[in-house]
Amino acid sequence: MVDFSGTEVMVLGAVVSGVGFLLLAAVLQRWLGWVPALAWCGFVWSLVVIALVTMVPTYDVSGGVSLESRPTSCSWDIGGPAPEGFWIFDGAQRTLNTALFVPSGALLVVAVARGRSGFLLAPLGLGALAAYSVAIEYTQLELARIDRACDITDVIDNVTGAVIGFGIGLVLLAVLRPWRSRRRV
Repeated sequence: MVDFSGTEVMVLGAVVSGVGFLLLAAVLQRWLGWVPALAWCGFVWSLVVIALVTMVPTYDVSGGVSLESRPTSCSWDIGGPAPEGFWIFDGAQRTLNTALFVPSGALLVVAVARGRSGFLLAPLGLGALAAYSVAIEYTQLELARIDRACDITDVIDNVTGAVIGFGIGLVLLAVLRPWRSRRRV
């Protein structure tokens, strides 16, 4: 049986998918320009990285978590069951949960900024990032075998990160001006 767990799997998945999305951006830049192509591909890549970090078990759980021992509902305790230390940062897991969504929020704003519909798409995209966080937590609750905890604190931290990234994206718009990218045919 193949072991699909651990930080090595997460990092490998992030690197391989990152190279793939970088190559896709190189192709898309012909039609979109470099800034929008990198923003769109970077945005989708950031969603893949979030999925890897939140859904890949941090250690081998080949035996799974028994149905009797798994939680039947999400923790509504702010601060929740998250451990203080985590596998990448010495700081709290809450810092990681917040930082994980910052690139998605920033890249979303830059990606949708080319058209006039960006004023509508950017806030809708922010709502979609919040829904993505909720979906991740629900999946963690339902898939006991990945040994992850469903926690409302994670959703709060993820949405906070997306909002911070959204603000950073607004600042980046003034610098990058993606609407000025030329489309080459």
